[in-house]
Amino acid sequence: STFMKYLSLYVLTPLVIGGAVYSILYTQHKSWYSWVIQSAANGVYAFGFLFMFPQLFINYKLKSVAHLPWRAFMYKAFNTFIDDLFAFLITSLPTAHRVAAFRDDIVFIIYLYQRWLYPVDKTRVNEFGEKADEKSETKKTK
Repeated sequence: STFMKYLSLYVLTPLVIGGAVYSILYTQHKSWYSWVIQSAANGVYAFGFLFMFPQLFINYKLKSVAHLPWRAFMYKAFNTFIDDLFAFLITSLPTAHRVAAFRDDIVFIIYLYQRWLYPVDKTRVNEFGEKADEKSETKKTK
């Protein structure tokens, strides 16, 4: 999508390259190979963060969170909690990996804000052509 292209091209790529340059100039490395591996890992962490944003962008464009069902949301919330728990408990993880585990929390907090900001519209038709009001009425009549 357009959002992903601009975010990766104009924000994350310069940050990753800048981080690699900063790392080679100001931190010690055992060899050029360790610098390459660390820079590549930081790039993976940064672009992994990028791939979690499309859902937030879709929510913003549609001004709705109705297209992400509550069960899928709870699965994502549980997954985020487990990642955070292991990031705290496993102390041998590299610092960059531990910080990357908390990037989910940023997206999760933004999503919670969007859920509050854009309440589910019960009159909106879902992907099956049904409205929430109609489903509740048919259940009552049965």
